[in-house]
Amino acid sequence: QVQLVESGGGLVQAGGSLRLSCAVSGIIVRGNAMGWYRQAPGKQRELVALISSGGTTNYVDSVKGRFTISRDNAKNTVYLQMNSLKPDDTAVYFCNLAGVPYSDWGQGTQVTVSS
Repeated sequence: QVQLVESGGGLVQAGGSLRLSCAVSGIIVRGNAMGWYRQAPGKQRELVALISSGGTTNYVDSVKGRFTISRDNAKNTVYLQMNSLKPDDTAVYFCNLAGVPYSDWGQGTQVTVSS
């Protein structure tokens, strides 16, 4: 059974930083492309960062240069370091497979950036 448990969100002022964590069970993160998604109120969920099984990373333009995705294979955990946060980054953040997401999403972690 796959479990995705996100944590690390919170309230931060614009320009601040947060580090999100996603503890994964039932999926071997090093063998799969994993991604961080976000869903802002009234908007569709979007993939903002991914890390391939080979370690290649890719980002949506709006977060390039500010967000960094990484993984710890020993802990089977995926991270998202978020710097220079902007109010537009306010959303619930989720992790999941980057290709075809697993159907049961985790609860996500709320990130709120105040101006």
